[in-house]
Amino acid sequence: MISRKLKEYIGFGILRLATLIILLALFAILYFVAVNGIKVINWQFLTQMPHSGMTAGGILPAILGTFYLVVCAICFALPLGVAAAIYLTEYAKQGKLIRIIRIGINNLAGVPSVVFGLFGLAVFVKFFGFGISILSGGLTLGILILPTIIRASEEALLVVPQSFREASLALGATKWQTIRKVVLPNAISGMLTGSILGIGRAAGETAPILFTAVTFYTMRLPRSIFSEVQALPYHIYALMTEGTHPETQIPVAYGTALVLVFLVLGIDSIAIVIRNRFRRRKKW
Repeated sequence: MISRKLKEYIGFGILRLATLIILLALFAILYFVAVNGIKVINWQFLTQMPHSGMTAGGILPAILGTFYLVVCAICFALPLGVAAAIYLTEYAKQGKLIRIIRIGINNLAGVPSVVFGLFGLAVFVKFFGFGISILSGGLTLGILILPTIIRASEEALLVVPQSFREASLALGATKWQTIRKVVLPNAISGMLTGSILGIGRAAGETAPILFTAVTFYTMRLPRSIFSEVQALPYHIYALMTEGTHPETQIPVAYGTALVLVFLVLGIDSIAIVIRNRFRRRKKW
């Protein structure tokens, strides 16, 4: 018989090995992208407009386009997702209907992103007449990340002890006052965690914006939310699949991928700083 301590040692060893494999895979990907992309990174690459069929110049329109799409998606999905989570956890009567809604939300999170792209094309581009634009792409990405934000927000709200709510109500606060002044401040850090996950997915998706927001090549910066844009994920896809100069396009694609990684990390870092500030306030 294997002793309990030996079983525990083997179990923790497997967990450590799995963690190590994941970290090694992550660092291998980052190293591969960095080694191949750092060769083309310079100030001109980040600040100039593209030219010569995107084989020369910079990627400024793609950087700004990705940033605008992510901001539009978060501005749409975060308030809606938090509101839905508040209703499902604090107001809705728990029963069969709510369980079905939650199953639907979980299933929606697993729908292929290309389906969201087709939905955005039919609804935002065609039906509402927004055209190929930042608004259409941002709303499509917002719907894509909405299930993630709803589930993360629900989990954050459920973690708040029920005694907090009962104490607030016992002191004479209304239901909404309790949610706004007691529940949300204690759950906000978990909600921002869901937003961080959403930001990463929104910034890296290609299929949804392929039908709703991006153009293959432009020499102009977007002038409004109804302008079509370049975006880093689609820029990488286009460079690797289109054109007749792979010797110049492939290094630019790797450089664009490296910029995309840093852009996502930068936006995520801002969200993490905000989350940590809320956590410190909660401790106070």
